[in-house]
Amino acid sequence: MAHPGEAHVAGGVRYPSALSPIEVGGHTLRNRIFVPAHTTNFGADNLPSERHVSYHRARAEGGVGLIIFEGIRVHESSLGRAQGVNGYERAAVPAFARVAEAVQGAGAKLFGQIIHLGRHIDGNFTRTPSWSASPTPWTATAPPPHPMTAAEIAEVVEGHRVTALHLLDAGLDGIELQLAHGHLLQQFLSPAVNGRDDDYGGSLENRLRFPLETLFALREAMGEDATLGVRISADELLPGGLTLQDMTRVAVALASAVKLDFINVSHSAYHGSYTISTQMADMNFAGTEFRHLAPAIKQAVGHLPSPPPVLAVCRFRDLADAEPVLAAGEADMVGMARAHIADPAVVTKAAEGREREIRPCVSCNQGCVGFLSLNLAITCLTNPAAGREAIWAPPVAAEKGRRVIVVGGGPGGMEAALTAAQLGHRVSLWEAGDSLGGTLAKVTAMPLRFDFDRFLSYHDAALLDAGVEVRTGTRGSVEALIGEAPEVVILATGAEPKAMALSAGQALTLEAALADPDLGHHVVLQDLLGTWSVVSVAEWLAGKGHKVTLLAPTGTPGWTIPVYSSFAMRHRLKEKGVRIIGLHTVAAFEDGVAHLVDQSTGDAVRLEGVDAVVAPAHGRPRDGLAPTLREAARAAGLPLAVRIVGDAQAPRTALEAIFEGHEAARAL
Repeated sequence: MAHPGEAHVAGGVRYPSALSPIEVGGHTLRNRIFVPAHTTNFGADNLPSERHVSYHRARAEGGVGLIIFEGIRVHESSLGRAQGVNGYERAAVPAFARVAEAVQGAGAKLFGQIIHLGRHIDGNFTRTPSWSASPTPWTATAPPPHPMTAAEIAEVVEGHRVTALHLLDAGLDGIELQLAHGHLLQQFLSPAVNGRDDDYGGSLENRLRFPLETLFALREAMGEDATLGVRISADELLPGGLTLQDMTRVAVALASAVKLDFINVSHSAYHGSYTISTQMADMNFAGTEFRHLAPAIKQAVGHLPSPPPVLAVCRFRDLADAEPVLAAGEADMVGMARAHIADPAVVTKAAEGREREIRPCVSCNQGCVGFLSLNLAITCLTNPAAGREAIWAPPVAAEKGRRVIVVGGGPGGMEAALTAAQLGHRVSLWEAGDSLGGTLAKVTAMPLRFDFDRFLSYHDAALLDAGVEVRTGTRGSVEALIGEAPEVVILATGAEPKAMALSAGQALTLEAALADPDLGHHVVLQDLLGTWSVVSVAEWLAGKGHKVTLLAPTGTPGWTIPVYSSFAMRHRLKEKGVRIIGLHTVAAFEDGVAHLVDQSTGDAVRLEGVDAVVAPAHGRPRDGLAPTLREAARAAGLPLAVRIVGDAQAPRTALEAIFEGHEAARAL
C-alpha cells in the first residue's frame, strides 16, 4: 500500500523537483520536503510524550519525506526545563521508539537532532550555571555562563555519543548534530563568543576543535553506514561573529574531516539582538533575504569528492516557495517547519492539486515561538489543532448535524463556522458588514501585515467548499435569530473599539486611524495593549511619511511580542524614524499640544506640533445579545445553546478568537 504522498510523486506536474525522491545517507526519502527540528514543549519529565507521537504521526501521514525531531539534550547541564527532551538517559529509548514507529509507519523517515544549548539554558531548573566557551551572557539581562573545562568538554562529547546511540537503538534513521543558532558548539566556533586562550579558542582551527571532536566521536560510535549530518548557521548576523565567508570554510573543513550525509543550512545566533529575529523570520521579512546562504554552502562543498546534500530552511510557506529553489539546484531539500505546524498535510494536498485546502502559515510567530517564549506548548493561529492531534483529529462529518448560526464574521466566527460545517452541522454565518474578516481584514491594508490575507483567503474558499451559508449585511438580532429556530448560536461579535479618555481633547482608536486617509503630519500613538496592533500602525504611518511618536507607558512598546520578532520590530521602527518615549502617558490633547505625564516622576511634558493622537484602550465586549437571546429562547420554548467566543468574551488577539471559535465548534 502506498503511503500518503507516494502515489503523487511521479505525476506531480506542478512541483516535480519538490516531489522527487532523494537519497540521504543510504535512505530513500519519498520527496525533498522535510520538517526541521523545532521545539514544541511537548516533553514530560524530559522525555518524549504521547503528544509528540500524535504530532509527528500527523505530519508523516501528511506526506512529508523526513522529520527531524526537536533538539534532544545530550547532558543534564542543557536541560533548562521539564518540557525539554533528553536522550542521554536509557529511559529515553522506548519513548523515542514510539515516535519512530509512528513516523516510519506513515512512510517518512525520522532523524534526531542532538544538542547542548550552552549559555541559553535557565540554570534555575538544574540549579547550576549555564555552560559555554566564555563567561559572556547571551543577552544583557542573563547571568554569565561558566567557562567549560577540558574535562567538561570531554563529558559533553561523551553525552553526544551516548545520546546518538540511544536514538539509533530506538530505531531513528539518522542523527543531526546541532552546530547552529548560537548553541554550545556554535558558541565555541564563534569569535563573537569564544574568548578562550587555550586549545579551544583563538584560531579557527582551535575553535573548530570541540565540534570536530564531537563529530569524530559520533562517526566512530555510529559507524560509517549510519546517517550523520550537521546543522549550521551560514551567517550569525552578529557583529564580530561568523560570516558566510567563514562558514563556507567551516563547512568544507567539517565535510573533509568526517563523512557527513547532509548539511542543513540555517542562519542567526540565539543572542539578544537583531539576529534572533531572523531565525524564525516573521511576515515582516520578504522571505528571500536568506535564500543565498544554502547555495553558497552547496557550491563550497560541491568541490569535495563526495559532496553531501545541502538542506535549506527559513520561511518556506508552501511547495510553491520550495520548488524554484530545488529546481535551480540551490539546495537538495527544503525545510518547512511552521508550514507543517499550520497544516500537517501540506505536501499531500499540494501534490494532489488541493492547494486551496491548505491551512496557510502566515508567519505571525504568535502561537509557535510566541508560546515557547511563555514556556508553553506550541499552538498555531491558523491551526488550533496543532499539538492537540490526539484529541482533535481532522474533522469528520457527523451523521446527524445540528442547525448552527454563527453571528460575527471576524476570524473567530469564520473558524467556528468552518469547523462546525466540516463536522457535519448545517451552518449559517451572519456578518453585519459587507465582507468577512473583521479587524483582521483592516490590518491587511498595512503591507507588513498583509500575510493575514492568506488566512482570510483560505477561510473564504473553505467556507464555500464546506457549504456554509454566508449572509453579509445581516445583524444578529434576537428576533431574527429566534425566527430561524437554530439549535446552537455562536456569538463572535467582537468588541467595541475604545480610545483612552483624555482630560481635554479626543484620542482616536486604531480603527479610526486605519480608516482616516489624512491624520496630519505628526501622529502620536500610545501603546497600552502590548500586542502587534499599535506598533504595526506606528510602523505603517512612518512608512507613509508621517512623523510618528510612540509612547510606551510600560517602558517597551509591543511588550508581548516574542524576542523572535521584537528585535527586528524595534530595528524597523528606528530605521523609519519612529521616536519612542518610554514610561510616559498622554493626558490631554489640545491646540496641537499633547500633554504627557512622566510615569516615573509625575512631571508634565509638552509635545508640540501634534496633529493627531491615537490611544487605543481595550475594547468593550459586544456580549449583550447573549442573555436576551437565552431568555427569548426560553420564552419561546426553543432548546437553544448559546456560546460566546473571542473578543465578545474578552478583548485579546486573533489567536485566542480563532482557537475559541474552533473549540466551540468541536464542542457541538
